[in-house]
Amino acid sequence: MPCPALPDGFDFTDPDVYQSRVPLPEFARLRRTTPVWWNAQPHGIAGFDDDGYWVVSRHEDVKEVSTRPEVFSASTNTSIIRFNAAMTRDRIDVQKLIMLNMDSPEHTRVRQIVQRGFTPRAIRALEDALRTRARTIVAEARRKESGDFVTDVACELPLQAIAELIGIPQDDRARIFDWSNKMIAYDDPELAITEEIGSTAAAELISYAMNLAADRKECPAQDIVSRLVAAEDEGNLASDEFGFFVLLLAVAGNETTRNAITHGMHAFLTHPDQWELYKRERPRTTAEEIVRWATPVVSFQRTATQDTTLGGARIGKGQRVGLFYASANHDPEVFEHPETFDITRDPNPHLGFGGGGPHFCLGKSLAVLEIDLIFQAIADAMPDIALAGTPRRLRSAWLNGVKELRVRYV
Repeated sequence: MPCPALPDGFDFTDPDVYQSRVPLPEFARLRRTTPVWWNAQPHGIAGFDDDGYWVVSRHEDVKEVSTRPEVFSASTNTSIIRFNAAMTRDRIDVQKLIMLNMDSPEHTRVRQIVQRGFTPRAIRALEDALRTRARTIVAEARRKESGDFVTDVACELPLQAIAELIGIPQDDRARIFDWSNKMIAYDDPELAITEEIGSTAAAELISYAMNLAADRKECPAQDIVSRLVAAEDEGNLASDEFGFFVLLLAVAGNETTRNAITHGMHAFLTHPDQWELYKRERPRTTAEEIVRWATPVVSFQRTATQDTTLGGARIGKGQRVGLFYASANHDPEVFEHPETFDITRDPNPHLGFGGGGPHFCLGKSLAVLEIDLIFQAIADAMPDIALAGTPRRLRSAWLNGVKELRVRYV
């Protein structure tokens, strides 16, 4: 169905759009006029053998798709809404080995295993170490007086948390950072990352994790890796499954939290009243509002397994359906003044960790903890942090990413 308020050819997965902004005004028009809208594309431009996808823009509809996995599959075309025209089907199918792109029963089996590492007890056990690491990261940045907040501060705690969680030596965290950047940067020409480089990075990360798993099988330790991979015949992960799990962590647990922290800092520095409020009161609701505001993953997709109806639209079997979390998190039917950054917002039923259902973010508690700890450390050690430049955004079809944020630390 045409939407006359949008220009001809507008595409909600166009990476050129996200290099400058998240298209919130266009999402608002869809929510008002055509909440489930067919976004036509040139055939195969996204890497799929089709001519477009459905844009799901309302909060309630994103939740409905998320909680009906029998009708909307994550596996058929994966959860990534856009690759590029050079993407081959066999390379898409390989990605079904990642939990993000699985359907039940395989998804249920893998998730039940890996969630052992994300229990409340497991996350609490990390808190003291991560608090110390957050303070150290901020103290080291402050000594520089000014710099890039992304590389100095935002990227460090997520990387160190992953290393702490699964027993990766801290000295290897730069390799994880480099591999994860290469895997998601295929749409940004400035980074000069080709599909071949991205694929090689993914293979290197998986190989690294498989070797780590093999070491733990031979010599178990008191860490999450040992609990996930030891005694495979007793319901644990095979070494290759663990490799793909670490790949998912490198993106879902690193890139997303890093971008949430970066967007959160930018939001504070462009809303000084909120920064003053945070420094004074430290509301426990802060991290959730940062995630709503940032929505680091703009969208994932599902594929209809049968003809169905959603939001008044008739969706055909095999058609792709885009879940636009950035739009859902600005739905005025759910959020009062969604355009306002309000760290006291409560309740805050945002979908920044997914719309519920089987793929709800397994690492939510860890991400919230990391965001909380890093901003506590920033407020304590460098309360007068200030912007020193305009954020430079990542060119990406589905990530709300920032490559650089120049700040003055003192």
